[in-house]
Amino acid sequence: MTGLAARLLRHRTGPAAATLLALIVGVLILVAMGTLVESGLRFRPEPRLWASADVVVANRTISHTFREFDGDTTTSTVALPEGGTVDADLVDRIRRVPGVVAVTGDDRVPIGSPAAVGHGWDTYVFTGRRLAAGAAPRTDDEVVADTRLGVSPGDPIELVVGGINRSYRVSGTAETGTAAVFFTDAQAARLSAHPGRVDAIGVRMAPGADLGAVREIATAAGATTYAGKDRGKAEQSENLAAQSLLVGAGAAFGGYVVLLIVFVVAGTIGLSVRHRRRDLALLRAVAATPGQVRRMLVAEAALLALAGSAIGGPVGLLAARWVHGELFVPAGFPMAGGLFAVPAAIGTAVLVAVVAALIAARRVTAIKPIEALGEIAVEPRRSGPARMIAGVLTLMAAGSAGAFTLGGAGSAGALAGAVGMLYLFVIAVALLAPMINAYAARLLTPVLPRIWRAGGYLAAANLRANAQGMATVLTALVLSVGFGGSVWFLQDNLERQTATQSSAGTLAERVLTAPGGLPADAAREIRELAGVQAATGVRRTQVVVRALGGIEPVGAQAVDPEGLTSTMDLTVRKGALAELRAGTVALSTTQASSSGWDVGDKAELWLGDGTPVTLDVIAIYDRGLGFGDVTVAAETVAGHTAANTVDEVLVRGGPDAGTALATWAAARPGAEILDAATRTRLLSTDLALGAWLNRLLIGVMVGYAALAAATTMVMAALARRRELALLQLVGVTRRQIRGMVRAEQAGLLGTAVLIGATIAVLTLAAIVNGLTGSPIPYVPPLGWAAVLGGTALLALVSTVWPVRRLLGAPPIDNIGLKE
Repeated sequence: MTGLAARLLRHRTGPAAATLLALIVGVLILVAMGTLVESGLRFRPEPRLWASADVVVANRTISHTFREFDGDTTTSTVALPEGGTVDADLVDRIRRVPGVVAVTGDDRVPIGSPAAVGHGWDTYVFTGRRLAAGAAPRTDDEVVADTRLGVSPGDPIELVVGGINRSYRVSGTAETGTAAVFFTDAQAARLSAHPGRVDAIGVRMAPGADLGAVREIATAAGATTYAGKDRGKAEQSENLAAQSLLVGAGAAFGGYVVLLIVFVVAGTIGLSVRHRRRDLALLRAVAATPGQVRRMLVAEAALLALAGSAIGGPVGLLAARWVHGELFVPAGFPMAGGLFAVPAAIGTAVLVAVVAALIAARRVTAIKPIEALGEIAVEPRRSGPARMIAGVLTLMAAGSAGAFTLGGAGSAGALAGAVGMLYLFVIAVALLAPMINAYAARLLTPVLPRIWRAGGYLAAANLRANAQGMATVLTALVLSVGFGGSVWFLQDNLERQTATQSSAGTLAERVLTAPGGLPADAAREIRELAGVQAATGVRRTQVVVRALGGIEPVGAQAVDPEGLTSTMDLTVRKGALAELRAGTVALSTTQASSSGWDVGDKAELWLGDGTPVTLDVIAIYDRGLGFGDVTVAAETVAGHTAANTVDEVLVRGGPDAGTALATWAAARPGAEILDAATRTRLLSTDLALGAWLNRLLIGVMVGYAALAAATTMVMAALARRRELALLQLVGVTRRQIRGMVRAEQAGLLGTAVLIGATIAVLTLAAIVNGLTGSPIPYVPPLGWAAVLGGTALLALVSTVWPVRRLLGAPPIDNIGLKE
């Protein structure tokens, strides 16, 4: 049957090419996505700071165990947003363990300018490297700098640490592979943002010594030991952040991309088999068994899938490398060669194609040969009640999913909820499509003849008779409109709402910022300046909260409570923000609803470094997108953040405050005064850059949905050779046929746009309402025009052009052909 399948494919180039194109692009997307995920999963960070350590003690993750409804337990683990620290007393306890040769605690010191990370000198000793030049720092005003910073021994260097400019002399240079600076151990301890705690502890053991005692001490203190190849995981490198990005992106979008490919490939193969009913019925009539026909169709699908994989696989690897360059991933991050991604993509494509062929062939192979020959002359029987019931149930599930996603927090959760809800709606439309087409045809019957006259009359009759056959086309169009009108605009809504809430909620006229942050007491100093009425320091961080089925980090801000209501309006719905102080917390309405907290409750959560806290809920506010879902007093997070700085200071004051602020800022290197409008504009730019990954992946899905609609309509148009030839032979003019086609497209496109737009609006409104409390989503000025106009153009080009090509041939040449 494989040989026969190959020969038949050569004679059916139209459907074969459409199916092959869908498979090529599907494999390309799967390989590209799979390679990114595989790169993240296979990445093993090499230790740099702890290259000569046998074990590293650190606290990089937090885990929480939940009890399920059935009594089973589930453990959820997330990375600590602020990196985590361990008690400095562990250094002395570990030093007393038998077999420990050397041990040191690393006081990690973030440096704002130049962008670098500081460490104590003993940490450099554990790198196992020799200095490139010069000597170790001997006094507190000396440092060893990495060669990447472009300095030499004896040079002066200015470092902004904790928002304060400090002068040092370079005593030596090193090659560590990162932008690093090494202070004396005493100076690093003084500059640390978390006194009494260290970022990590490096331990060197004697040969043959047992690490068990070190592990016991670390476990008792709530820390983790990293040994062997895992030592690199204890270092907070940019590659580890890239690993989380790649794996997270793959987890969020990979499953939805696979579902989309199933839609496209299954629809294309199903339509191809449907248009071959005449050929398949003839094979049955000349004694081909149902099994032989099925094997032939499976062989065709498998051959096309393998051919598509042969082309899409290598292109997908190239696409993955291009995407790697477009993401915020370090250039040196190792990319996997697709060892697992390529076979997985090929297997998925072959499986989807084969299953789609088997499902599409079930009707023609399940009936008697003489019935098969008779059935091709008329429209197959309408769908039974099982399909309608399944469609109604799926539609109800889509509505339930919409209600469930109202509680989704953050852009990633909102996007995942939107795509899931959209898929359920599209599946419901696919199941109910024959009934939708039939109902729409009845409504359009009196309308189309008035516009297109004879062509409209023929179109109305054709739409009524071919309701079942046009189900795949309707589904493809709805999928295209639904994706373009909901998922793409969701990102616009998130960005717009974030910027709008931030702008509307910022009462301050001026904002002070600096590349490396401002000193923690900057707000207090600014409040003492002439003309300043209020000043609020803001430090952006994250906290970890319980979520449905696990724990997750959410955005938070730590603020100076004094004068907060004069510089910031969070639109408080319950409670009073003026009561904010150490030990209390204010929550956004989204987070309060998600966590089940209300004013007066005790909120149990973890700070960014993993410290558990119980805070009194004193207010619930609306503007969570613009200011974070959690607001705490700066005193609450003091000593629990990576840097002892604030990101910005909001200032409200009279006309004479500008001069005093300018003088204050001039004494702080890099400090800049922005007006509120400029700050909002910069925030919008940052949001757009940060959303690039979402836009890239959304664009791939929307583009693939449009490709599905185009190929489906081209196949449907090319399959009408005999129908159009017969119309010409009985006297219908080419002009009337073209009018018929345009009328059909207007009716079908109008139905698809109405349904797709409704699905898009419902999906978008549900998610936006859950995130912002407003049920009215924002659509860019030309947004709907682009979606609707693009879909209409796609439908017309994909149908009118093939029909014009068919009408260019003599009808007698096409009357004996199926396509």
